[in-house]
Amino acid sequence: MRRLRIHHTTTYMYDTPVTFDPHALLVRPREGHDLRIESSQLAMTPAHTVRWHRDAYDNCVAIVIYHEPSTILDVLSDVIVQHFDDAPLDFVVAESALHFPFHYDPTERLDLIPYVTSVFPDDSQVLRNWVGQFWQHGQTIETYVLLDRMNSAISAYMGYMMRETPGVQSPGTTLVQQSGSCRDFATLFMEACRLIGLAARFVSGYLHCPATEIGHGATHAWAEVYLPGAGWKGFDSTSGEVVGIDHIPVAVHRHPEAIPPIAGSFIGQLSEPPALSVDVQVHTLGGDTEAA
Repeated sequence: MRRLRIHHTTTYMYDTPVTFDPHALLVRPREGHDLRIESSQLAMTPAHTVRWHRDAYDNCVAIVIYHEPSTILDVLSDVIVQHFDDAPLDFVVAESALHFPFHYDPTERLDLIPYVTSVFPDDSQVLRNWVGQFWQHGQTIETYVLLDRMNSAISAYMGYMMRETPGVQSPGTTLVQQSGSCRDFATLFMEACRLIGLAARFVSGYLHCPATEIGHGATHAWAEVYLPGAGWKGFDSTSGEVVGIDHIPVAVHRHPEAIPPIAGSFIGQLSEPPALSVDVQVHTLGGDTEAA
């Protein structure tokens, strides 16, 4: 077990006071058998009221109602988690899904429809060409081997770049440019899986790595694939690795643009766009153990 502290600050500065509409925050990690929240604090400016709920994807959402105009919107999330997924490759896929292609069980197929439906259908041909180097119709291959090869290829042959612009690149754009951000790589992998009938979803969260140990980091993104017998397994196409103890999921969705950490609007007249600063620090704490 590893104890991790996630310190995430987001600040917007405005040149004149503005009025904020309700904002939705996705900053609280998703708890489960492999991750537990030890403590969680959420602090904000200006004065506000917070109400929590779980959305259709079981993400924990904070709805914030602001009570006064302000020239600053400041959100601080400070969370300590206990992470138990120290053996990410220790999973068993159902015999029926060991080799690809396979068919999902009819009892699960209906629930998985959103996750096999493409978000970028216009890119299907360029995606098909890319997937063709890993698998061809009529071929049988181990399911994990196929996923690992696609995931590793994105990391090995494409250049990572940070993009400040919102949203994601289409998979076609990422393939043409041979570069993208973590969310672009996750979207490419997710859409490639969906093209061949594998259920996949987008994940936003945090990554523990040398950069986030010292701060000045950002949120991270990867994809999960539903494998019968093993459930949702994460693949990080930025590193080419299977998701494990260094990944802290916050939110999942079928659409990669639907789960930003902060979403909302404001009313006011500005002479300049608001200035934005984001700082994410993820570092280890004492008290780690070898057993869950």
